[in-house]
Amino acid sequence: METKIRQLGERIQSMKDKILTEEATKHSFVMPFLSALGYDVFDPTVIVPEFTSDIGTKKGEKVDYAVLRDGKPIMIIEVKNHTEKLDNHNNQLIRYFHVTDCKFSILTNGVEYRFFSDIEEKNKMDKSPFLVINLENIRDRDVKELTKFAKDVLDTDTILQMANAKKYHREIQSVFQSEIEQPSDEFVKFFARKITDKTMTAAVIDEFRTYIKKSFSEILSDIANDKIQAIQSNLSTSKHDIDFETTEQEEKQLPETTEEELDGFYIVRSIIGETVGFQNISFKDTINYFNILYQGKVTKWICRLYFNGKQKIIAFPDDKGTENKIPIESIDSIYNYRQELIESVLKRRDSK
Repeated sequence: METKIRQLGERIQSMKDKILTEEATKHSFVMPFLSALGYDVFDPTVIVPEFTSDIGTKKGEKVDYAVLRDGKPIMIIEVKNHTEKLDNHNNQLIRYFHVTDCKFSILTNGVEYRFFSDIEEKNKMDKSPFLVINLENIRDRDVKELTKFAKDVLDTDTILQMANAKKYHREIQSVFQSEIEQPSDEFVKFFARKITDKTMTAAVIDEFRTYIKKSFSEILSDIANDKIQAIQSNLSTSKHDIDFETTEQEEKQLPETTEEELDGFYIVRSIIGETVGFQNISFKDTINYFNILYQGKVTKWICRLYFNGKQKIIAFPDDKGTENKIPIESIDSIYNYRQELIESVLKRRDSK
């Protein structure tokens, strides 16, 4: 999938000047995108173009595509010409989202994809997207997020967990960027009061606004230079260099969900989902281990995957409230513990 997505990005860069209409955008950019995610764009039980529904007093309203699961739309897509900006184009998606059972919607011009859900209020599409991906400038983490929407692994609970975090990450980044570019009075006062006893008059605030803008500019420049120097240094030194190890330790302070951990989750979910309902199985990643939960409760963990070290380990809760760690050879070895997984989840289900 990653190869197809990156190839599509290259195709967009080379072909976009030749694509002149919205229909051409659909056929040349959007349909290959859906195909890269594993959807058969020519199967009407999977992808329905010009999906139609009656919305209020409006009859026969259409959205460009609907992705179906079990005959019902799980995701709807509105497409604009690749030359159009996507701002202020989500009104139709909002109406459709409200009257269908879908959990996700996409607004796209074939180059930029904006993913929406109903994080703020159930069955009402959020005003801001939880994920924005530009295929002309796609990053490794973008590909990682896109894999969650692939046909064979799409799971609404998993994506909603990611969406909730992503939405607030984006909003925090937006606020931070705004404050860096044009610090608000409140932001200026926060710093100024820590370093001066001056009364916060308009003149003092304006004075410190200048200092703060300059300081942040220098900090960001220093961080960028440090990163470049670290990369150059690591290219010429042993990977066991002290500075390299320090950087590695710093990066591990925040959990990063790996593909192996997600593969393990889907294996566990496939084993026990039919027993207690797939919707009841979720996960929560931590720095030290990957937690698989019953009904999203950390107190009802089913198993833990320790995949960060050289030795892979699966752990089960024992009767003493601790964990029983079992070394495994590979991710597929999880299948050997089918009975343990079923017993564990049933205990969690039956516990108060």
